[in-house]
Amino acid sequence: MTETTDKSSNVVWHQSTVSRKRREEKNNHKSVVLWFTGLSGSGKSTLAHAVEEQLYQLGLNTFVLDGDNVRHGLNKDLGFNDQERKENIRRISEAAKLMLEAGIITLTAFISPFKEEREMARSLMPHGDFIEIHCYCPLEVCEKRDVKGLYKRARNGEIKDFTGISSPYEAPVKPELKVDTNAQTLEEAAQQVIALLHERHILPENK
Repeated sequence: MTETTDKSSNVVWHQSTVSRKRREEKNNHKSVVLWFTGLSGSGKSTLAHAVEEQLYQLGLNTFVLDGDNVRHGLNKDLGFNDQERKENIRRISEAAKLMLEAGIITLTAFISPFKEEREMARSLMPHGDFIEIHCYCPLEVCEKRDVKGLYKRARNGEIKDFTGISSPYEAPVKPELKVDTNAQTLEEAAQQVIALLHERHILPENK
């Protein structure tokens, strides 16, 4: 007979002598999670990578957790129904939390369509360390972009539970930042994010 145990009762968080504060001091900047959310085709990944490039040029430690990239490895076992999409966001949230402790500026680019899951992600982070950035773009514009051909397939019934077509997108009500990726240039949108990081004193004053 195989002995079963309660996994949670046998797992204890190990406190490192190298704390988040010490890592931030070494990096000369604070860590934070920038959570980019929006419809497919709204420019989340493009903006996240543009912001990362600017931060990298300033000598800061960054990493982008991109929706497609993560599904090649960590979440390759997950599909796209509501429950699996929720699990996708749960895993990413936990990964982002670890990177926050590592002293890194982490940028996540996920549709993350459900308010409940975004609030769950926020709840994992200390107050002020989760910055929600809504990449707003009208559905019709996202469909015209359709860089992956997903909207067309969804309209043809080839993809089920597709956000904006057969599954809802619950837009943030009070995000820390709303960027109109249809009306603004990529440079303008990236500067908005950088300005917010300065306003929140995430970046060093000399950057």
